[in-house]
Amino acid sequence: MNESGSPGTVKAMSPRQYNLGKRTAQIEQSRRQVLDAARALLGEADSYHGFTLDAVAKRADVARATVYYQFKSKTGLLEAVCDDLGVAGGLSELVKAFTNPEPLPALTEFIACFARFWQADRPAMRRLRALAALDTDVHAVISARDDRRREGLAVLAAPFAKDNPQEVDLDEQVRILLALTSFETFDTMAGPDGDLFDAVPVIAGIAATVLGANA
Repeated sequence: MNESGSPGTVKAMSPRQYNLGKRTAQIEQSRRQVLDAARALLGEADSYHGFTLDAVAKRADVARATVYYQFKSKTGLLEAVCDDLGVAGGLSELVKAFTNPEPLPALTEFIACFARFWQADRPAMRRLRALAALDTDVHAVISARDDRRREGLAVLAAPFAKDNPQEVDLDEQVRILLALTSFETFDTMAGPDGDLFDAVPVIAGIAATVLGANA
């Protein structure tokens, strides 16, 4: 019977639909296993050479072909890991920074968002950043994401340059802000066991000084 109480027809799921749904779920599960394994291995590998598709497949308990099928290459896997870290670190919250009409609170929100992002998986993040100095493919992945951060900082810094009566070098300010909001800065300021979010007030204060907001 349908919701009105009258006889109705219930459409049964076809075997093909069922199998397709089951297959999709299996693919998503194996993808999750590979990403989790990659992040774990990044935090543990003693050297760059320890992070291989074979090692990731073994840790994830999937066939090497599965890793290749889903991610195509080591670079593709690292890009997916970065995207996964972005989700875990709440980078979607950056919209709050860009919709805040007040320049200084907007910048502070941006800095806080990256504190949460860098904190999401600190060992894996530290390893990824280190690998960027050793491998050109990894460097390209990390540089592309740093460029996005630079673009965001340029947008947030522009109102300060407009309102500051003194002549400023916006490009130089953005370069300084990029360094201030990097993982390396947060990691150093928080120390090996500290919470990266605790560094937000200090970094935000320095950023405000750089932009002349404390003048």
